[in-house]
Amino acid sequence: MINEFNESRTKGNEAIMAGDNLVLKRLFNLDTNTYAEGALPVKTKELLGLVASMVLRCDDCIKYHLGKCFENGATKAEIFETFAVANIVGGTIVIPHTRRAAEYWEALEDQKE
Repeated sequence: MINEFNESRTKGNEAIMAGDNLVLKRLFNLDTNTYAEGALPVKTKELLGLVASMVLRCDDCIKYHLGKCFENGATKAEIFETFAVANIVGGTIVIPHTRRAAEYWEALEDQKE
């Protein structure tokens, strides 16, 4: 599940970059710099990105931010509190995305072992 997502994302990003569009390149650069260390730590920014992605109901974005949260040392307790915030902000329509997110988080934890 994790490898399939990462491979698909990489392939898609390569196709976008091959288009050599200046606006898209700048957008990707802005995205990268937004999540860099700053006044807020990277982990906090990724948790914020996870909430936004869940509220916007973007499963690809949720998986991406879960992976980054995992890489940056987020705990299961932090992830589930983040899920709670997303569900309060986004409402019950976010529950199906929370189910898939919980499954993906388990896969990330299993991969570690």
